[in-house]
Amino acid sequence: MKFSAFSPDSVGNGFFATQQSMSAGDLFAALGVSLAAAGAAALFYRFFYERRGTGSQIHRAFPLLALAVTTLFVGVQLSLPLSLGLLGSLSIIRFRTPVKEPEEVGFVMLVVAASICSATRQFAFVLYLYAFALAALVLARGASAVSLLRRDGVLVLTLPADAAIGKAREIEDVLRGHLSRHVLESASTRNGMSTNQYVFGGLKNVAELQSALFAVAPFAAVNVFMERPGGIR
Repeated sequence: MKFSAFSPDSVGNGFFATQQSMSAGDLFAALGVSLAAAGAAALFYRFFYERRGTGSQIHRAFPLLALAVTTLFVGVQLSLPLSLGLLGSLSIIRFRTPVKEPEEVGFVMLVVAASICSATRQFAFVLYLYAFALAALVLARGASAVSLLRRDGVLVLTLPADAAIGKAREIEDVLRGHLSRHVLESASTRNGMSTNQYVFGGLKNVAELQSALFAVAPFAAVNVFMERPGGIR
């Protein structure tokens, strides 16, 4: 693949060539590739993104985001006045909902980059991008990426802070007895209440786990969030 030198004439010629060559088949191909890339990004999010208990589940918006961005950039290529108007209008858009976790920004940018490559029909760039993204995620997570596939969900325990300290050994014994594996992911204390979040696997019976926990400590809440339907095994 060769990259031509930049010049104003080449930009203008490329713009008008895009206007003349873009067809309905090209549009459908771009939308299809961007949709497939969004699906791949959603899979990356689910398998490599741990903090689903606090995240916004933003991967559910990836398909619509990819289609919207791809169509937007295809439209920009077909009309120079439209492209200038969009630059002005998009510059005043502000998103008021805060992103809960910084990792979500990376996944959104991955979807946007793939959509732009699809809109400009640089389909090979999408493959290169996702190959490097997958390699980066695997390297960042290491061996834990494999064990993540075997996790069942997230367990959130809320109880008085003094009980969390005094009953820590009993709580740990119950978790070992009902879960084949569990890892404390986060712990916080506010207004005298302690909240501990665990990533777990190998849960057999939710009701038995909850009953055993309530029997050893005065829990205010025992919440079990499953990663997928039928996740109990």
